Amino acid sequence: MSGSSAFEDLLQANEEYALAHADALSGYDGIARAGVAIVTCMDSRIEPLQLLGLTHGDAKIFRNPGGRITDAALEALVLGVHLLGVRRILVVPHTRCAMTRFTEDELREQVSELSGQDAWWQSFGVVTDQEAALVGDVRRVTTHPLIQGRAQVGGFRYDVDTGRLSQLV
Repeated sequence: MSGSSAFEDLLQANEEYALAHADALSGYDGIARAGVAIVTCMDSRIEPLQLLGLTHGDAKIFRNPGGRITDAALEALVLGVHLLGVRRILVVPHTRCAMTRFTEDELREQVSELSGQDAWWQSFGVVTDQEAALVGDVRRVTTHPLIQGRAQVGGFRYDVDTGRLSQLV
């Protein structure tokens, strides 16, 4: 599939989106209007804004496998807290996450087999105990010297089958 035709359907959908939302999208300054930042998984079953009753411009969203507080997530949160109006941070892993179902070795084996290349050097951030990881991730945010005391931080789990969010930390 050539580069241009591989994205044709998405570009067409974007054109329709842009035409339908042009007035609603203009004029935002990038500040999180609701003062919220969300760190969650890249799982496509999660709609971060909608699950919290938020809309365009309300929140900063950072996504990665497992919804973990990585160095990159911390970097985004520091910028959010100091420059983008973030006052509340939600760390949101979810039920039935692939990062909790496989070991590092299983993922490395699968990726190696599917790619035809050795992937044993790659880390995937597998989570063996989701609640313990969440407690550690919330602690990592609340004790960060550039965030500490500047935002409320909560640890939640999103249930992909019911749409419910439960606060665990």
